[in-house]
Amino acid sequence: MDLRRLAYFVAVAEELHFGRAAARLSIAQPPLSRQIAQLEADLGVMLIDRSRSQIRLTQAGEVLLLRARDVLGRLDQAEREVKRIGEGISGYLRIAFVGSATHGILPNVIKAFRTSFPEVELALSAMNNAELKRAVVQREIDIAIARPSLNDEELKSEPLHHEPLILAIPDSSPLLAADPIRLTALRDETFVLYPRKPRPSFADDILAVCRDEGFIPKSPVMAQDYQTAISLVSVGVGISLVPASVSQSPRLGVAYRPYAGNNPGTALSLNYRRDNRTPHVFNFLKIAQQFARRGRG
Repeated sequence: MDLRRLAYFVAVAEELHFGRAAARLSIAQPPLSRQIAQLEADLGVMLIDRSRSQIRLTQAGEVLLLRARDVLGRLDQAEREVKRIGEGISGYLRIAFVGSATHGILPNVIKAFRTSFPEVELALSAMNNAELKRAVVQREIDIAIARPSLNDEELKSEPLHHEPLILAIPDSSPLLAADPIRLTALRDETFVLYPRKPRPSFADDILAVCRDEGFIPKSPVMAQDYQTAISLVSVGVGISLVPASVSQSPRLGVAYRPYAGNNPGTALSLNYRRDNRTPHVFNFLKIAQQFARRGRG
């Protein structure tokens, strides 16, 4: 069934007058009459009774009007929905991030995105860098917030936030009496590193910081993720080097302190497939870059 003819029929059926329907459709009356006649021929039924001075719908015409309104309404709704998704106004966006990114800039970026695009559904999940890389390459997620970045020719990586490292120390530790706390003085301490696997990872970045200070931590404790590492620090297992932003969320049993010594800092990055051109990704990227510029300013 020709959708244009169906729309013409609805106009005639609602106006019950070919002249008014033609004016409403901005076409001449003769072509409109021919289109309705062709629709009747296609269906093999009479839709409009023209035997009287005022036209009226047949039973078949009344049924078609009911169904045609529904069909055309659904098509119109589908068109609006598709356009809104195409413009990035609605739809969904899948974002995954390293656990430590839940502190600092990322929550504010997500909140701002939700405010600007309330009809876009956000699917959020936590992953380590290896999981992030696999998921974004295989299109299981749209955006990966990594620390520091994901290296792959298929991915585009944008810097998001750079921050110093700080010490996470049990709040009962005598180390807290030192001011400043020197990294070289911690060579005999137990370092809690994360993630346990895969390697290389953020754990190797911390080991490199220690090596540059002239020591390698003895018998480090390996945790699978950031949350587990901080939990181990809170119960006195050891100390850890973490991004400074985590101190914004106090943890019972943990004290955060700056330290004197090698501090290259750590960076968050926003990573996505180069061939992912969906507006949702670029809308999120634009908001993230605004926050990143504020942080640098």
